[in-house]
Amino acid sequence: MSNITYNAIGIDLPQFSNEAVSRWIEAVARTFDKSVGTLAYIFCNDEKILEVNREFLQHDYYTDIITFDYSSRRRIAGDMFISLDTVRSNAEMLGKRYEEELLRVVIHGVLHLVGINDKGPGEREIMEHHEDTALAMLGDFGIVF
Repeated sequence: MSNITYNAIGIDLPQFSNEAVSRWIEAVARTFDKSVGTLAYIFCNDEKILEVNREFLQHDYYTDIITFDYSSRRRIAGDMFISLDTVRSNAEMLGKRYEEELLRVVIHGVLHLVGINDKGPGEREIMEHHEDTALAMLGDFGIVF
């Protein structure tokens, strides 16, 4: 049984149906033959994600998501910090709706947990393909933007 939580530090929680998004996340994980254990989404601002990035990864830059992976075998688990400031600025820069970019980042963390990387040669395109495939499933869960 999955346990997906949505929390915020220093900001308001994004406005989406936690239940519908959780069902979507579980469905995406199943397409990779994975089940969902405990996932914690922590929504924050740029300053908090920079603090986390510096403390745990020794990186000195802003990012949209940091994923801590606690998965085992076929059960994914992890903590995901998401900067809503960076999500908003990326959406504006890319000409996307904020809600779409937010859900792309939400599933991006899950895709890391199922084993998809995006740092090596050609990996970014593979990640984007899986993000697009997952986003195409949103309507099945009554999620529209």
